[in-house]
Amino acid sequence: MRDVVRGPLLSAVDRKVYLDWLRGVAVIVMVMAHVNDASTRDADRQGGLYMQTVFIAGLAAPLFLFLAGLSLSMAASMRSATLSHVGAARLALTRGAQVLALAFLFRLQSQLLGWGAFSNFLKVDILNVMGLAMIAAALLWRASESRLVRVGLFAVATLAVTMGTPLIREAGSLAILPDPIEAYLRPLPGRTNFALFPWAGFLLAGAIAGEAIDAARTRGQEMRLQWSLVAAGAAGIGLGYAASFQPSIYPVANFWTSSPTFFFIRLGICIALVPISRAIDLFHVFMRSSYPGIFSMDTPGRVVATLGRSSLFVYWIHVEMVYGVLGRPFRRSLTLEASLGATVVLCLVLYAIVQWKNRMMAGAKLTGPFRIFAPVLK
Repeated sequence: MRDVVRGPLLSAVDRKVYLDWLRGVAVIVMVMAHVNDASTRDADRQGGLYMQTVFIAGLAAPLFLFLAGLSLSMAASMRSATLSHVGAARLALTRGAQVLALAFLFRLQSQLLGWGAFSNFLKVDILNVMGLAMIAAALLWRASESRLVRVGLFAVATLAVTMGTPLIREAGSLAILPDPIEAYLRPLPGRTNFALFPWAGFLLAGAIAGEAIDAARTRGQEMRLQWSLVAAGAAGIGLGYAASFQPSIYPVANFWTSSPTFFFIRLGICIALVPISRAIDLFHVFMRSSYPGIFSMDTPGRVVATLGRSSLFVYWIHVEMVYGVLGRPFRRSLTLEASLGATVVLCLVLYAIVQWKNRMMAGAKLTGPFRIFAPVLK
């Protein structure tokens, strides 16, 4: 009761716009990562600025997975108020299955457009990991109607995936598995871009944040939540960084690929970006309300949020634009500065395409087999 007195109830819009904005930031970082990788000339790949862009680019995938888990648990918790707990879990499972199916459709599209050997169809990429991790998170969410129990299950699963990664990477017994299956557990050359260990851990950790965000129903609770996320993010970064200087508890662990310390540093950054994005969105709201003649709905903040709401659609189309026929004339030929400029241009083009897609899909309903494309087109 005291929280209700201190502040009014939050609306769904109040609690979601900043997540769209943060997802849009991840989209821009993803586009930058792919443009730099495909277009930057070899002579510019050794400097300090390029290495800084590589580090920033490396945050795109963790952030996407973290936000996918956040959205899944938050949406399931919100739906459970009107649907049964089992019904909300079923919808979450369906969305995970859709994303996993889309991973194979994306690979099929790549094959039809001429991307290499047929074995690439079974390559494990981020959508494969995201789909399977979403299914796992949905099953954990379904396990209990108690939010506290669900948070505990997500925490245990996150730790198990993260702490088990160095052991999975070195487990000789996994070599007996068929390569297409082993490639989901640990990287295999030519078969794996992302593996479940440790990448699924970001999605499972995001589910904890989603539960916390859904539980914040008043302004006071929201404020305490944001400060708690600041503290949690700082703790993840600080403790992970400090632990990286200590002797490893594993016989073999690579800091940049399999170590839990680097995982928690990146997870801490993802967590800290949530309250930062909330503060930036509040600033955008203030500027639009204070200066409506200058700051319209198409201010940069809204552009980024629009990209974020169509993040899967942008992922789907931009990869071919960067690595396919359209990007071929620029392959490994641009300076780093030119690649960064190309990122800005491509993001503006993608924004225009997203706006066109939104107009075309307004009021449209996907039925039958086309429903699988709902996460991309809606």
